[in-house]
Amino acid sequence: MLNLLWPIFLIVSIIYAIATGKAEQLNSGIFDAVKDAVDLSITFLGTMCLWNGIMKIVQETSLMNKLVKFIEPFMRFLFPKLKGNKRAYQEISLNMVANIMGLGNAATPLGIKAMTTMQKDNPKKDTLTDSMIMFILINTASLQLIPTNVIAIRMSLGSENSAGIIVPVWIATVAAAFAGIMATKFAIHKWGEGKDRKW
Repeated sequence: MLNLLWPIFLIVSIIYAIATGKAEQLNSGIFDAVKDAVDLSITFLGTMCLWNGIMKIVQETSLMNKLVKFIEPFMRFLFPKLKGNKRAYQEISLNMVANIMGLGNAATPLGIKAMTTMQKDNPKKDTLTDSMIMFILINTASLQLIPTNVIAIRMSLGSENSAGIIVPVWIATVAAAFAGIMATKFAIHKWGEGKDRKW
């Protein structure tokens, strides 16, 4: 759908600019937008390189085991059926740590790995397991301690207090995660694996 809408928007904008004598402003707008996109990309690149490097160090050291152990009580509550799958536990833990640190792009490949690992043990390949559903919910809620991507965008746009959104982000993501987890736990209890699932 978007593949159709974007070309239509572009064509209509160009025709309107020419018809109203604003072709020069359109041309300037295009170059300004390209410049802003490059500036934003460079800002993101620096931020992502820094945090991806930190996450790689975490993966290669004993710090990973300490982080996994720290969030183990939450993992047992969220994923009670993954007790014997150490690899899935570790991959999900890494994904959660990346999300908490605000590294959405770094968390994506870790999330794909975790889903692939869980799918290997899934007896019904065309149906999500309870653990997979909970994992999707956790990623959607995206608990964040440091929303680095949003801060980087605000910095690139000249915000005087780019980190001023941290507390509201904490409140919003914690509330979303709590509501989502409770709703998912209720749905799993009622229509979980081995039951007449209707969701």
